Amino acid sequence: METVKTLKLRIKDKHAKALLAMARDVNTVWNFCNETQYRSLRRYTNKPQLWLSGFDLQKLTSGFSKCEGVSIGSTTVQVVCEEFATRLRQFKKQRLNWRVSDKKSPKYSLGWIPFKAKALAYKNGQVRFKGISLGLWDSYGLSKFEFRAGSFNEDSRGRWYLNIVIKCQTEDKPVQYGASAIGIDLGLKTMVTDSNGQKFEPKQWYRESEAALGIAQRAHKKKRVKAIHAKIANQRKDAIHKETARLVREHAIIFVGNVNAKALAKTRMAKSVHDAAWTTFRTQLKYKAMRQCVVFEEINEAYSTQTCSCCGIKPASSPKGRAGLGIREWTCSECGAVHDRDTNAAKNILAAGLRRLAEGIPAL
Repeated sequence: METVKTLKLRIKDKHAKALLAMARDVNTVWNFCNETQYRSLRRYTNKPQLWLSGFDLQKLTSGFSKCEGVSIGSTTVQVVCEEFATRLRQFKKQRLNWRVSDKKSPKYSLGWIPFKAKALAYKNGQVRFKGISLGLWDSYGLSKFEFRAGSFNEDSRGRWYLNIVIKCQTEDKPVQYGASAIGIDLGLKTMVTDSNGQKFEPKQWYRESEAALGIAQRAHKKKRVKAIHAKIANQRKDAIHKETARLVREHAIIFVGNVNAKALAKTRMAKSVHDAAWTTFRTQLKYKAMRQCVVFEEINEAYSTQTCSCCGIKPASSPKGRAGLGIREWTCSECGAVHDRDTNAAKNILAAGLRRLAEGIPAL
């Protein structure tokens, strides 16, 4: 069975100058699309407004790649136009943010160079793109894969990466390692608590590096600040990868609570919410479950903490509202069952998920 997945490989630093020149040309195309769209709306204020499609923008940018000094090809220009039109529809705005090429500007846009399938060729440990051979650290063995679309991206430290979608072969029947169903509650005190009572309590990486980060920020050492942030992100991502891989190996059905990370990130708990990385955890768990044919669903977790997982009643003794956030264990006043707060919520999520599967209703 054929599947696709995205690989990320680091480009060697000596090619950064050439990639930055291409990224500036990409920004020029994006900003032209942005200005053209905005002017078209201002022109037709008393008439039906004209929203340009990707095809319209491609016609307007035809021939840009042949201009003197331009280092990107026509296919890259076309992808930029399509991406702009897609984001315009997604955010429903008259104009998107400009892409800034000046690195000294606080609004500098990290480099981005998209490309279509077959624009990239691999040979002798290098990728060939737009007449330039780019060295990279190939830990996957790219020669055995068929390339599809992708992009080059820059990170905050000025390092460049190749993100390439590949076509690969998998077994028709992926191996099922586990046979159990599990519910997962995401939290701040404990990042992951499952319905079996197991807890995943990773380190609070940001808080551990907060002192060093503050020293670097007060000393105006921008490179050091970026390096610390990158280390924190890598530590967090590595721990989450290991935990999600374990869950997919050991279970056949996984239900996760749909906690709203975006809303909680706007509260006083923002620092802890970002450090918990709930969205990253759910994203990794979802694609790994799909790869192994494990059932994965997000379940509405409303009242999962307040409801007793034994009798199904919301007793008066259950923790409620902000006043109850500090209550980690409680006893049901109806049936007398003693609950760990997070384990009880995970059991209710599991029960809700199984009910929805039995009724044939798609989970939320």
